[in-house]
Amino acid sequence: MNAPVLVTGGTGTLGSLVVPLLREAGHEVRLLTRGSRPAPEGLAHVRADLRTGEGIDPALEGVGTVLHLAGGPKGDDVATRNLVAAAERAGVGHLLLISVVAADRVPLGYFRAKLGAERAVQESAVPWTVLRAAQFHDLALTAVRALAKAPLVPVPGLRWESVDARDVAERLAALAAGGPAGRVADLAGPEVLPMADLLRTYLEARGVRRPTVPLRIPGAAGRAYRAGENLAGPDADRGTRTWAAFLAEHLGAVSSRR
Repeated sequence: MNAPVLVTGGTGTLGSLVVPLLREAGHEVRLLTRGSRPAPEGLAHVRADLRTGEGIDPALEGVGTVLHLAGGPKGDDVATRNLVAAAERAGVGHLLLISVVAADRVPLGYFRAKLGAERAVQESAVPWTVLRAAQFHDLALTAVRALAKAPLVPVPGLRWESVDARDVAERLAALAAGGPAGRVADLAGPEVLPMADLLRTYLEARGVRRPTVPLRIPGAAGRAYRAGENLAGPDADRGTRTWAAFLAEHLGAVSSRR
């Protein structure tokens, strides 16, 4: 029998898509959570706190592969270091980390923490795989919803290549089925869109009209975004599900006018 796969962040946007794929492939799956909860049939929940390290060692007993999908606005580097140390002690055979495109190029705390998480994995004794993915369509939708609430909609001067979380989940499930692969090709969306286009298509889908005003992002982060440093390079892999298709699923048909 194959050793269990431990998934952190298994109930989040990405994890809730990855876990069924792992189970369909015949893996025994454990979900690591901070609180105790009833486990669905075929799944086991193990309680641990990645920030403090409490409970991680017993959670990793007998585990062959770890998919580290848990994340947040800060502290990912600390949590990953704790997980890596426990994985070394447990003799885990493969640690698969989801990171973000441009973790080493955008000077924001979230990206720095992701880069710290990558380094913790890469410098460990555990065989590893790191996949950098672009921001999800879900995050793009959250962003444009927030911006569109203003009577005069601010339009940040940046471009995104958001990717569907299902495309990322499929890639992760495939990587989990293979051996450690090191840093694999980045995964981004099928198109690069200015924030103005993301907002326009969202407002069209809602049937709402709003005046807009350009918003210049200040500082080093603004310079990085204007230079496209947040975008994946030409060697990146591309998902297939577009922003327009995602919006159509969530909000109804989107106009194709440009």
